[in-house]
Amino acid sequence: MAKKVVATLKTGAGKEYSKVITMNKSPKTGAYSFKEIIVHNDHVKDAIAGTNTSK
Repeated sequence: MAKKVVATLKTGAGKEYSKVITMNKSPKTGAYSFKEIIVHNDHVKDAIAGTNTSK
């Protein structure tokens, strides 16, 4: 499925979007979790900062 999303993002209007992967460490267990979101290029910095307003 990831290949399909990446291939779709490289054509047409999909060039305006980026896939952002953020990593969070659990303070309780120390385990890492990953969150993947697709955001417009204008909102990448907001998504990395954790204040993503558009979905």
